[in-house]
Amino acid sequence: MTKKMSRPKLTRAAETVLERRYYLKDSAGRPLENWETLCRRVADAVADVDRESEEYETLRDSFFNMIYHLDFLPNSPCLMNAGTDLGQLSACFVLPIEDSMDGIFTSIRNGALVHKTGGGTGYSFSRLRPKNSAVQSTQGVASGPLSFAAVFDAATETIKQGGKRRGANMGVLRVDHPDILDFISAKEDQTRFTNFNFSVAITDRFMEAVQTGQDYDLVDPSTGKVVETLDAERVFNKIVDLAWHNGEPGVLFIDAANRDNATPQLGEFEATNPCGEQWLLPYESCNLGSINLDHYVGDGDIDWSRLARTVHLAVRFLDNVIDCNRFPIPEIARMTQKTRKIGLGIMGLHDMLIRLERPYGGEEGRESAARVMRFIRDEAEKASIAVAKVKGPFPAYDPEYNHYPPRRNAALTSIQPTGTVSMIADCASGCEPYYSIVMVKNVMDGDKLLMINKHFERVARREGFYSEELMKKVADGGTVIGHREIPLHWQEIFCTAQDITPESHIKMQGTLQRSGVDSSISKTINLPAAATRDDVRFSYELGFKLGCKGLTVYRDGSRDSQVLNTAGEAEGKMSAVVSSQGIVRKKELPDVLSAKRYRLKDANQNTIYLIVCFDDDENPMEVFAKFPFDNRVDLKDKSTMWTTTCRLVSLALRYQIPMDEIIKQLDRSSGHMLDLPAQLGKLLKSFMADTHRGFSSTCPECSGKLVFEEGCEVCYDCGYSKCS
Repeated sequence: MTKKMSRPKLTRAAETVLERRYYLKDSAGRPLENWETLCRRVADAVADVDRESEEYETLRDSFFNMIYHLDFLPNSPCLMNAGTDLGQLSACFVLPIEDSMDGIFTSIRNGALVHKTGGGTGYSFSRLRPKNSAVQSTQGVASGPLSFAAVFDAATETIKQGGKRRGANMGVLRVDHPDILDFISAKEDQTRFTNFNFSVAITDRFMEAVQTGQDYDLVDPSTGKVVETLDAERVFNKIVDLAWHNGEPGVLFIDAANRDNATPQLGEFEATNPCGEQWLLPYESCNLGSINLDHYVGDGDIDWSRLARTVHLAVRFLDNVIDCNRFPIPEIARMTQKTRKIGLGIMGLHDMLIRLERPYGGEEGRESAARVMRFIRDEAEKASIAVAKVKGPFPAYDPEYNHYPPRRNAALTSIQPTGTVSMIADCASGCEPYYSIVMVKNVMDGDKLLMINKHFERVARREGFYSEELMKKVADGGTVIGHREIPLHWQEIFCTAQDITPESHIKMQGTLQRSGVDSSISKTINLPAAATRDDVRFSYELGFKLGCKGLTVYRDGSRDSQVLNTAGEAEGKMSAVVSSQGIVRKKELPDVLSAKRYRLKDANQNTIYLIVCFDDDENPMEVFAKFPFDNRVDLKDKSTMWTTTCRLVSLALRYQIPMDEIIKQLDRSSGHMLDLPAQLGKLLKSFMADTHRGFSSTCPECSGKLVFEEGCEVCYDCGYSKCS
């Protein structure tokens, strides 16, 4: 690859993420690196595998340029740990759980070692005997998979991954396990299993039973015997209901994954990594990296020759990572080196489509995405075959089972989450569309900074529709759709995740899966707040039909505020309004709410007590004012004004209108009758500053807003990710 001399321009967000999470630091926490020295550390460590080769120096320089100029970035553990004493460079692991106390606690120990070094783990609990089944060795009964999942969760909670990455797990149970109904409901209470994503491993047989209205068998894994039959429709509806409720469990189409198992002689897939894009055999790990597609568009088309060079170099890089990796336990080292799987993925797909002026949600956009992914897969295979001719194929290669040319790596491509690395590269995450085009970021002293998508700003200025007022309107509305100042063509091009239909999201995932993804894809199917359970069901059925290997749906707001009544109870009992987001129902409140009391003085130094009540998630639900002067005739009007204003604010809160919007309206009342609404707004600001809460999930590290994408919650302010 031609050496570049220009210096990449890192955004302020990229510099913040790098300093917080990636740069090596001294004992006082001061960075010892900058972007250039980090890239040299990583490139030198990975190229060192070929130190005795004639191409060593060329490879080292090429690796550096590829990373430094943001054309390709490896996964976070590689950026953090390459060239350090830790040296653990993999992001994904799957560990087996055997049906014995020794096997279970060995897996807990191994998982702790993985988390300590910066990896995420997938576990299948499907081998464990169901609860209340006999345990011959103790003459007792088994406690079941969920009881042990709680132990795994508690162990993860104690591990802070090197201070840089949180512990993250995927918990999987087969749909034909006798404890499946309990598993489906396990995360209805969101305070449980907080270090796990849960997914049901769904079989083709189960989906056939759903579609034909049949029962299906539950099988005790310890005996292989059928212990019960269930109505498949009932079970599927329960999965749908809980996914509608808060996005979990997800679904994994396990038979589709095993049909593409490149080494069936070694066993079957049972589980994936935490975000679902890597199907791995027990003790396998995978090394991930992503090509920034934003950098390969020129003159209205893809620079195919340059993209091919990057693919070949990225395959060589990821293969080298396997050899310089310091794995957490010997079993992982042996299995990974036996199959040498890599996960070459993409980021910036939406950037590429924007620059090609092809809507993400349309057929033309899907065709472009498919063409690029197929090209990357074909070139990756050529590169792997070429490396195998020099270094040999992966050791488990067996022509009897592996009906493809000898290659260096058993698997080549996946599409993984790129939350923080895409922030560094200043592009859209993975294969996701942008979540928003213009965002408001809170900075010091209550000031707000508009963060405008670079492509949107460029087009708006070039086409003559840019204005500060329009940018603020787009930020307030959360979408470019419906603004008359923006031509319809550009409204279509800049559609964001919430604007794109669930069907289009799934079609994009299915298109990419079929076109060139060996493993799977981490992607979120965004549903509007008003989506029904039938919408979730349709999403799962379409994903299965299109050949997806797993699916995650997220209904907007479903993790931020809980529905307090079941659907049956809610019908006819909850008031509703229709907004741009669809039907918004008024929240019913329990008999007891927590509260905070604030004391203030009005302009005449009268004392007023403001009481803010909030739900279990600290979302404000009601506001009351208490006056020591209630009985004073001269202040009766003032008391009435306070009471009326508080009742209106409480009503708005129960209809889930964001607190900052309420405060904005109250602020506009300054100077009017007794100035009371503005005073109330000031008090509510104090409450918000104190609790850092509104109507969205809050980042635990910087109190920014968490966005759910790629199967995980991420913060675009500081780079925090729950899963990576």
